[in-house]
Amino acid sequence: ATLRESEEWEDETDSSYEGSDTGSDDSDSEEEMNSTERPSKPFGFQYLDHTADVQFRSWGRSLAEAFEQQVVALFGYMTKLSKIDIDEQQTQIVTIEGDDLHHLLLKFMDEFLFIFSTQFVVYKEIKVQELITDGPVFKIVAEGKGEKFDLKKHPQGREIKAITYSNMKVRTEEDRFTEIFVIVDI
Repeated sequence: ATLRESEEWEDETDSSYEGSDTGSDDSDSEEEMNSTERPSKPFGFQYLDHTADVQFRSWGRSLAEAFEQQVVALFGYMTKLSKIDIDEQQTQIVTIEGDDLHHLLLKFMDEFLFIFSTQFVVYKEIKVQELITDGPVFKIVAEGKGEKFDLKKHPQGREIKAITYSNMKVRTEEDRFTEIFVIVDI
């Protein structure tokens, strides 16, 4: 039930936000979440149908890449990524600590949502500089590159109200493939 996969939407009234007809009313089931096929691109993201919310599926050749793609998906849902330029003055480094991997992921995404909500900055590039997942404290350091949001330049997509733990899943396979599922409240 793909809404968009790492591609730009046509305009701010894109009907794909409204969901697609999957022939099933149980689009957030565990079975459907696990049945998505492995993508052909080495990294990216996709939006999946979910009752009253949206689920982001990201993937990468590493856990760090999959984390990066979750945040790119966040901003891609709010505006067209291709319309975002990089203003070096808006580049930010974020350092986040969490109690476990899911907590770290939620706080990481929430920090970028907070930056958007308070400073009105949208990011098109996220680069994880450090990721520690093998200690008593989980930690991520990442750099975001983008610019101030401007309605004259950036078409407005959907507002994201919150990141949730609901059905959050991080899956890493032995052959350098990681995918992450996160539901956000819209």
